[in-house]
Amino acid sequence: MIMMDSIPWSTIMVVTSWYSSNIGVLLMNKYLLTNYGFKFPVFLTMCHMMCCSIFSFIGIQVMDIVPFQSIQSREQLVKICVLSLVFCFSVVCGNVSLNYIPVSFNQAIGATTPFFTAVCAYFVTRKREAWLTYATLLPVVAGVIIASESEPSFNLFGFIICVSSTFSRAFKSVLQDLLLSSEGEKLNSMNLLLYMAPMAMLVLLPATLLMEKNVIQITIDVARNDIRIIGFLLFSSSLAYFVNLTNFLVTKHTSALTLQVLGNAKGAVAVVVSILIFKNPISMIGMCGYAFTVLGVILYTEAKKRYKIETSFLTLFISSFTLSKHWSTVRHNIIR
Repeated sequence: MIMMDSIPWSTIMVVTSWYSSNIGVLLMNKYLLTNYGFKFPVFLTMCHMMCCSIFSFIGIQVMDIVPFQSIQSREQLVKICVLSLVFCFSVVCGNVSLNYIPVSFNQAIGATTPFFTAVCAYFVTRKREAWLTYATLLPVVAGVIIASESEPSFNLFGFIICVSSTFSRAFKSVLQDLLLSSEGEKLNSMNLLLYMAPMAMLVLLPATLLMEKNVIQITIDVARNDIRIIGFLLFSSSLAYFVNLTNFLVTKHTSALTLQVLGNAKGAVAVVVSILIFKNPISMIGMCGYAFTVLGVILYTEAKKRYKIETSFLTLFISSFTLSKHWSTVRHNIIR
């Protein structure tokens, strides 16, 4: 009770909203693409990006949720365009995968993001982690292999697409740190979304027209018989924006590390809720595999935190030793 009293209600509300929007958009997309039969993932993603564009503009330019950050150069604009393409590919693949695999398996694969982030960081930036950090990634991968082997609804295409989405998400994270690393180019997540969403929408529009022909006419025809489809699309698209907004607010109210920990728990909650709603079959071995993956992610987070602390202490020690040596030299010169 004392612990609950020490946590501000605003933080509890923000975390609850983040959980609700994250799990909600996932379940809503799954329902639309499979249960409802609206099999147009590219168009659905375009609706998400359109809603994110509108809400981002209102939130930043009208409601002033965060200060507006302008693009400083053409080079920065090109970098944001590259990020938006990777972001767009990741979201589309994630939505497409829901056509073929259950939410529970989707989340199990998504939990391997730290593994792909470490791999991308090594090959793109040559950033190396401690051996213990890499060791903790073994159960992450092993858990997904176990879950895949025992997944009753396993679909190879869905699996490959979901892995592609997870890899792209990790690649975007590494690319973002690399491309927008200078102080003048850094953008907070809400301003980055303000620029990336319209760019992604421009990419998705021709992709929708080429890959999902007559989708707009089909949607209109469906709406004539069942007006709920409009509400479903609007609700799903709104949740897509609130995922980004609440993600930003949770980081603001807590920390990036807390966000990682909460993210691990969120995945487990999403799995349980999806199984209860969609009644998809899942084996005990599959659940153990997913639990193994989550355990690996937790160990990975702890190993990174420990390595960061040790590195900080080492840097502090070296700095102190260098300063002490420098002071001794200065003192010796003064005495002379």
